[in-house]
Amino acid sequence: MITIPAILENVSTRKDKTIKITFGSNELSPEQITFLFSHANAYGYLAFKEETFRKEELDVISSLKAEVDEGLKTPSKRLRGVLYVLFEKNNEGFTTFTKYYDYKMEQIINFVKTKLD
Repeated sequence: MITIPAILENVSTRKDKTIKITFGSNELSPEQITFLFSHANAYGYLAFKEETFRKEELDVISSLKAEVDEGLKTPSKRLRGVLYVLFEKNNEGFTTFTKYYDYKMEQIINFVKTKLD
């Protein structure tokens, strides 16, 4: 776990409906920088408040365990995201992602139904 002073610089939405949060910080120690770079692209949790965390708060935060094993999107959200990327590469003549998504999901459902016999 790492705690650093930071400024919340930007919050924006992405195409797949996730949120991008950007923080800025003053100079960090080599240990802090190493920690951040070694955890690049790792899934984790972020706590942000306008004043310094008290020791008791940090102890509570450090003791928390994630209830989600992977900490990733649900399988259905992952599938939707993958289908969106596929749509961007080749929309197969569909004018909107919603229509493309419905069509592809129907194909997947029908495929699974064939396995029920």
